[in-house]
Amino acid sequence: MKVWDLTTGRGQFTFTGHGDWINAVAVSADGKRAISGSRDNTLKFWDLSSGNVIASFTGESSIACCAIAPDGVTIVAGDESGTVYFLRLEGMEALA
Repeated sequence: MKVWDLTTGRGQFTFTGHGDWINAVAVSADGKRAISGSRDNTLKFWDLSSGNVIASFTGESSIACCAIAPDGVTIVAGDESGTVYFLRLEGMEALA
């Protein structure tokens, strides 16, 4: 996954961690975190300032879509089999 500076058009970071194509990406309301869903059946939650994976989840099939709720700790993701996952990050404070 690559993060771009939209004002300069230059790439800032390249995050690695998925074993296949990324199908879906969502950014938190505060712009500090992102999630990515991949054909490798994984969903990864990233810290955009460090590039570190905060949490990872493995579904039953390829992750097709994902979203971060406005609270910043609730994640909804769907896979290609039609399963919808509702996930909550433990140990993290919700956004105000």
